[in-house]
This record gives sequence, structure tokens and C-alpha cells, in this order.
Amino acid sequence: MTGDEWWRPLPRGFSADALRVLAARSVRAFGDGFVSLLLPIYLLRLGFSALAIGAIITSTLLGSALLTLALGLIAHRYSRRYMLRAACLLMVATGAGFALTRDYWPILIVAFVGTMNPSAGDVSVFLPLEHTVLAETVEPRRRTALFARYSLVGTLVAALGTLAASIPDLVAARFGTSRVGAVQFTFWVYGALGLVAFLLYRPLSPAVEAPPAAMAPRPPLGQSKHVIYSLAALFSLDAFGGGFFVQSLLALWLFQAFHLSVATASSILFWSSVCSAFSFLVAVPISERIGLINTMVFTHLPSNIFLILVPFAPNLATAIGLLLARNALSQMDVPTRTSYVMAVVTPEERPAAASITAVPRSLATAVSPILAGYLLTLSTFGWPLLIGGALKAIYDVLLLIKFRGVRAA
Repeated sequence: MTGDEWWRPLPRGFSADALRVLAARSVRAFGDGFVSLLLPIYLLRLGFSALAIGAIITSTLLGSALLTLALGLIAHRYSRRYMLRAACLLMVATGAGFALTRDYWPILIVAFVGTMNPSAGDVSVFLPLEHTVLAETVEPRRRTALFARYSLVGTLVAALGTLAASIPDLVAARFGTSRVGAVQFTFWVYGALGLVAFLLYRPLSPAVEAPPAAMAPRPPLGQSKHVIYSLAALFSLDAFGGGFFVQSLLALWLFQAFHLSVATASSILFWSSVCSAFSFLVAVPISERIGLINTMVFTHLPSNIFLILVPFAPNLATAIGLLLARNALSQMDVPTRTSYVMAVVTPEERPAAASITAVPRSLATAVSPILAGYLLTLSTFGWPLLIGGALKAIYDVLLLIKFRGVRAA
């Protein structure tokens, strides 16, 4: 990539298939954006405790992790296009399931088997499939730039979805309808977005499929097994720390600590996401200069220090400032991490590598929300943010020690 292309929204050389995946990613991200904020609000209004909400969020993450693991182990044998479409239909069913029930156990089950994403990032079954497809559509030297755009559109559109989360309350106030009912309707919107993503995936060309030889029965990982397992272990530590303050729980803490309105909380999360989004593009020239691993560590570590300081903020303005500073740095490791994983494995290993590095992240993320929910029942102090930031800082140091000398192709 030339020096003047890193900042362009769509640099030259991206295929039509890549653009279709980016479009579908943006549609899904909009749905993830508003449900990540509305889900805890909806559950609170149904009368669930913070512990129960944490359990439901854990269920969503755990279910996604198990499904993604199963998919990653068999994805090299089946059509990537068909699997993406099937995931879209599951998204439709998930929206309908949340819209049709208000009881705890049915909600817990739908959360487990569905695609609902309570996190600011993407932890769903779509992720390894899209990563693999994108890696097939671009030459290696443009890979980081493409994944930066993938992260950019996802984060920006998710931020718009977060901002749109205030609409149900505005509609309920304007027309005098139930606020619970207004939020419940948005789950139908989430399902409808799954249909839109389905239509966007349909025109994907056969070029995104694995070569016929790669679809023969064989182990999903070969020569890269040790590297991928080591990365998966470290990514799990990072994700376990991040699970203490997934966006739904961060919103819940803001509500409890500062008694915010939905509109105010959505605005804070929107601008936090905007700060994160533009950092993806900045990560490209930085990684070209200092390398992928150094970019991941030396931008991520300062962001975690800002996060650790948030619970000690004396007022809302200081807390917002620290969150914005944290988000301006925290996501530069996302496109570089994805690019690094795709670069250290063979093309045939990419579905398994994407899944095996994503699934432990999802499993680890699934454990901590229930712990964070319990902590929030004990105190409004931001213990989840403090603990999560410390764990993620430890991950940064270990990643630098272990992989600084492992070069990517």
C-alpha cells in the first residue's frame, strides 16, 4: 500500500466480494450496536437483577463460542457462502426469539443458541467465516489495510446503532406506548437486518471458496498448530479481561454510577466507538513502520492504563474523557491481530485458525460478565473495569515477550 492510501475509506484493489462482506458486516454491526445497549435496559425493565443480566450475557457469549468452534473445525469442508447464509437465518430467528418472550429461561435459551452480540466488537459465528473470505480476496501486502476497513465499518456503523438505541424511548414518550414494548420491537428490526445481510452475501462469487483439495478430509491445523494455540491462549487472557466490561455491562455501570439517561449513555458509547473506528486506519501505517506485534502492544497497553483509571474518576466528565482516550488507542490491535493470524498460517488453515483464535476469546469473554454482574450487585465502584484493565495489561506484556520475534508473511 502506498503512503497516501492508508487513510482512504476504500483503497484501490479491493474486490467486489470484499465490498459485499464489508456491506454485510456494516448491516450486522448496526444491529449489534443497538442491541448491545438495549439488551441490559430491556432486561432491567423486565425486573431482572444485575446477576441475572450477567448470566444472560454470559449465555450469549458462551453459545456463540461453542457454535464458532464447531464451525471452525468443519468449515474447510463446506461452502463458505452457504455457511454465511445459514448464519444470517440464525440471526433472523434470534431476533424473533427475543421479540416473542419476556420470561427468564426462554430468554436464556435464545441467548445461548442465537447470534445476539452484547459486546462492542464482533464475537459471533460470522467472524471466522468473514475473516477467511476476506483473506482470500486480497494480496498479502494489502491484508492489514482490508482488515482495518472491516473493523472500521463495523465499529462506525455499530456506533450509529448505539446512537439509535435512544429511539425506542423517544417513540414511547411521543406516542404514549410501553417502553418495554418499544424496546421489544427493536428485536424484530434486528431479525430483519439478518435478512438484509443474507441478501448481501448471496452474490458472493466462487472465488471465496477453499480450493477443492483443501476440502478433502484432513486435520484443520497442520504446521501452524503450535503458533495458533499459543496465540489462542494469550487472546483468551485478553478477552477474559475484556468480558468484565463488554458494552452492555459498561452501559449498566454508567447507569448505576452516574444515573444516566438512555440518550446520554448512547451518546457516550457512540463517541467512544467513533474514537475507536478511526484508530483502525491509523494502525495501518504504524504497523508498516514498527510491525504488527509492536503495534498491537504499544497502543493497547496505554489504553488499559486509561481504563484502570476510569473507576477513580471523580465525576462523569473525567470518566468520559478517560473512556474516550482509552477507545482512541484500544482497537488498533484488532486489524493487526487479525492480519497477523491470517499471515502466520497457510491458506488452507485459515478457517480453523480464525475459529480457534476467536473461540477461546469468546469462551473467556463468556465467563467474566457474570462475575462482573455479581461485583456490580455489591458496589457501584467500577471493579469490573479495574480488574479487566489489569488483566489486559498483563496480556500485552506476555504477547510482546512471546511473539516479538515471530515474523508474519
